[in-house]
Amino acid sequence: MEALNELFAALPRLKLVAFLDGCAEAEFLVVADMCDLSKSTLSKAMTALENAGYLEVTKGYVGRRPRTWLALSPKGRTAYRAHLAALAALTRKGSEAVPSS
Repeated sequence: MEALNELFAALPRLKLVAFLDGCAEAEFLVVADMCDLSKSTLSKAMTALENAGYLEVTKGYVGRRPRTWLALSPKGRTAYRAHLAALAALTRKGSEAVPSS
């Protein structure tokens, strides 16, 4: 069986990568809103994922306002999809071991 990724065990990090898997990149406040995460919680999740090489953070400006954009790195996208595959494999094992009635 493929191994589950412990980095995705924390719900904020899982929400973040799941959301970003559906888009090329997203602005920090949009991610916070769509994932129902406080800015502080999102920032902590970002740091952990960025340190692992799973997240790319780009800072810039829109007009005079600073903005931060987030995107999964290729390594992060691969790790997330492997995690999903491991979850699916675990689900299959459960259905094979204990057939539903």
